Amino acid sequence: MAGGLARFLVLILAAAICGAASVSQPISDSHRSAALDVFAPVDGSYKSLEEAYEALKTLEILGIDKKSDLSSATCENVVKVLASPSSSTLKDVFYVLSVNGILKCKSGEDVPKDIVSKLQTGVKDAKLLLDFYYSVRGLVLVKEQFSGTDISLGDAEAVFRSIKALSQSDGKWRYSPNNPESSTFAAGLAFETLAGVISLAPSEIDHSLIQTLKTGITKLFDSIQKYDDGTFYFDESEGPISTTASVIRGLKSFAASESTGLNLPGDKIVGLAKFFLGVGIPGDAKDFFNQIDALACLEDNRFSVPLILSLPSTVISLTKKEPLKVKVSTVFGSKAPALSVKLAQALSSGSKGSSVINNQELKFDAESATYFLESFPKNFDVGKYTFVFEILLDESTNEKVYITEAQTKVPISATGAITIENAEIAVLDSDVGSVESQKKLDLTKDEAVSLSANHLQKLRLSLQLTTPLGHVFKPHQAFLKLKHESLVEHIFLVKTSGKKSELVLDFLGLVEKLYYLSGKYEIQLTIGDASMENSLLSNIGHIELDLPERPEKAARPPLQPTDPYSRYVPKAEISHIFRVPEKLPAKQLSLVFLGLIVLPFIGFLIGLTRLGVNIKSFPSSVGAATSALLFHGGIGAVLLLYVLFWVKAIGSVHDSKGTVFAGSVSVVRRTQNTVSPCSSIEQAEICLKDIYSSL
Repeated sequence: MAGGLARFLVLILAAAICGAASVSQPISDSHRSAALDVFAPVDGSYKSLEEAYEALKTLEILGIDKKSDLSSATCENVVKVLASPSSSTLKDVFYVLSVNGILKCKSGEDVPKDIVSKLQTGVKDAKLLLDFYYSVRGLVLVKEQFSGTDISLGDAEAVFRSIKALSQSDGKWRYSPNNPESSTFAAGLAFETLAGVISLAPSEIDHSLIQTLKTGITKLFDSIQKYDDGTFYFDESEGPISTTASVIRGLKSFAASESTGLNLPGDKIVGLAKFFLGVGIPGDAKDFFNQIDALACLEDNRFSVPLILSLPSTVISLTKKEPLKVKVSTVFGSKAPALSVKLAQALSSGSKGSSVINNQELKFDAESATYFLESFPKNFDVGKYTFVFEILLDESTNEKVYITEAQTKVPISATGAITIENAEIAVLDSDVGSVESQKKLDLTKDEAVSLSANHLQKLRLSLQLTTPLGHVFKPHQAFLKLKHESLVEHIFLVKTSGKKSELVLDFLGLVEKLYYLSGKYEIQLTIGDASMENSLLSNIGHIELDLPERPEKAARPPLQPTDPYSRYVPKAEISHIFRVPEKLPAKQLSLVFLGLIVLPFIGFLIGLTRLGVNIKSFPSSVGAATSALLFHGGIGAVLLLYVLFWVKAIGSVHDSKGTVFAGSVSVVRRTQNTVSPCSSIEQAEICLKDIYSSL
């Protein structure tokens, strides 16, 4: 039990360290598995074409083939809209073409003329940014999907200027010319739209317009936000994931359409990649799509592909002599070009920034595509470190395609077995500090130390913790717990001073905290740390405390929580002594009493005859006579029941052993595991009272 709790403590602390570490990991199979749940269709289809496109696009990027499962129901909607686009909005037409580009519901040279006409009209009449976006991007999709189609914007430069009029001096864009509010999210839509205009233009757009747009992009990056670990993102009301993804999609589209390319800050491109990788696995479908789509844009673009340094583990065991392993790949885990990785520094958090490793170049294993450091220097001890890596591309030509972070800082935790020595527990005299009794402890196993003390004495626990290199080790958690036999617990911190960890409990000053509870206290020691592989939870033994009696106004110990399963334990048995039954009269006397009760009724009948009662008025017809007979018969039956009741009751009361009357009347009373009948009529009333009082 103690060992299991100790291992659990280590796992909790290690998880805390790893959770705090900002280490980017490429997209893995966990994302692919989660995508199947997040984008699961309802009854084989999605609520809207927008949701269908986002799901299909995400699954396609992740390499999950689900087209055959979704094509039938979704393609029906696609073909329906393509056949009659006049009844659909520009947004619906855009997403229909987007879905069609993935499922290939309709392809070839047969271009839906109504679709092209609607989109061209949309571009001509557009005033809002979204109308430009859906119309222009829709025409681009038509051009891509239907071969042999020549779709161009006759006055592309005028359209470009109309869209550019919505831009702001800070690089942001407005959705409407009548709305002064600008948005970073809208900037991403504008970049995509202008890229579409450039690709549809029959001739080159004025170079000054392109240059102005590039200047706006540079200004937009001035408003980017940053975390301390070098992560960059854009944030607005749409949320950081949606806003940042919109900008990245726009930049990729614009870079693909513009011949001179974009010159974007490399550190910020890597920071954007780290932002989306640091999100983890979003539970929201929209965020999931934006994350995967944005990373796909960073994976394949014309400005720079970010390379990510990742570590399979940020915990290094010195006991197992594990090597340091590092991987460099794209955001989707694709193989990186030829490069070298150097461990520039290994800064110890406990030595005021001094480096224990300097300029160590890692070796490369081509089979596993892993860079590793075989061994650590002799002065490398357990603790927390910050490793600083540098990535250098071997070929200068790759520097135009790939971008790396100048320095990547990774928190590392080095773990090892901590030596526990000179552990002892002693009872001291309070006045002079002399040792009354002292016990050596072996904390690798549960002890059965037995101590006794009074309120004028002290308890001292001392031990030494050292690292594998012999340095003093200060654990995150080291405390002693005293548990009274009444289950009241008290926890005391064990402090490390110098080379020794020690705790001294002065019972005279603790009597109030201990609630003046004398008796037996179990002693338990807990030592845990993320860097300590042999964290422990050890039961040392017990101590008998003799404390003064509790004063009248002293605080009482808190009520301990009851075990919720205690309601199912057997109930206490109900014991009852029945009183002696009262003596009953003789049977003949009871019959005489019955006769006296019946006499008035007999006198009533005789009186009726004396009065000359007749039945001349009794109905003569069959229906009325029947009703009268039933009425009087009912009254007679009631009277007969009274007679039978009294006759039967008298006979039962005077039965040989006074057992059950009227067949068998039994009353059951509850005990621990049995039921006992109250079978005699004399005991019935008492037994019922007993049951009611116990409920």
